[in-house]
Amino acid sequence: MKKGFIFDLDGVIVDTAKYHYLAWKKLANELGFEFTEEQNELFKGVSRKRCLEILLDIGAVEATQYQFENWMVEKNEDYLEYIKKMDETEILPDVKKVLSFLKKNKIPIALGSASKNAQPILEKVGLLSYFDVIVDGNNVTKAKPDPEVFILAAGKLGVSSEDCVVFEDAVAGIEAANRANMTSIGIGNENILSEANYNFEDFTQMDINFIKELAGIS
Repeated sequence: MKKGFIFDLDGVIVDTAKYHYLAWKKLANELGFEFTEEQNELFKGVSRKRCLEILLDIGAVEATQYQFENWMVEKNEDYLEYIKKMDETEILPDVKKVLSFLKKNKIPIALGSASKNAQPILEKVGLLSYFDVIVDGNNVTKAKPDPEVFILAAGKLGVSSEDCVVFEDAVAGIEAANRANMTSIGIGNENILSEANYNFEDFTQMDINFIKELAGIS
């Protein structure tokens, strides 16, 4: 049976969460309040629009539609300045080993991310060629935990949802994968990602035999 592998981007392939945090923190400070790393946990796997809504709630700031749209653009421009400096050293440990193994064995690989900057980030870190399909924030209308991003990715890979494996670091992403009837792999704290079918702190803990089993390679 043909299998498909779908990877989230932030916190799974690269750690761009730190750059999102710095950009949101800068905006919060401009608006007159502090934004902590703990509060930033609320933003994992969430769309930019929803993140700004949460940020404004934290700061008790009201915004016109014009201000809201301007602040979204401003935050993204600050974030893009950070990711311009990214290179392959930003790839999280052993991610490339897993991608190389899947590619070598001709297993279809997709990206399924809320990020609207997924393609330039993959280009910057030299991983774009590993992906057969990219579905990101430019292609979807519903944010995780809605399964739209993963269902679209499976369709583009030509693989049924039940035969897809998803790597995610966010609760919303795990829920989306489960709702799509896909095998969910939590990357990070297993207590937080307890709804995942399997849990690993990172890819260094993942044996290639485990990947073989998931991919149906004998």
